[in-house]
Amino acid sequence: HVQLVESGGASVQVGGSLRLSCAYAGHSFSASCMAWFRQAPGKERDGVAAILTNRTDSTFIADSVKGRFTISLDKAQNMMYLEMDFLRLEDTGMYTCAADPEPMVVNGMAQCKYNYFGQGTQVTVS
Repeated sequence: HVQLVESGGASVQVGGSLRLSCAYAGHSFSASCMAWFRQAPGKERDGVAAILTNRTDSTFIADSVKGRFTISLDKAQNMMYLEMDFLRLEDTGMYTCAADPEPMVVNGMAQCKYNYFGQGTQVTVS
């Protein structure tokens, strides 16, 4: 079965950097949707960044973190990363790795519906 395990969360000062890691297993993930979500205290969980694991490696970055966060894959190691730079107070939250191993494809576009989530890793910016 699909397993997602995050690591790398920490307490960091404003303006600092962190790299989160997500180890994934239990599926080929050859043409999957993978993403990072975050949930701030008292708020709903929001998508931060997403990436397709097919040959395109297409990415999506939320406007709130564009230019500061980068999502990437190491397919050989079955790892996904979120590089976070210039961290702000509002970046504080629980960061969760998510996957849709076999998204439906409509008109050549993957329809990502995330049905697997990890336990999360806490990022605190102060």
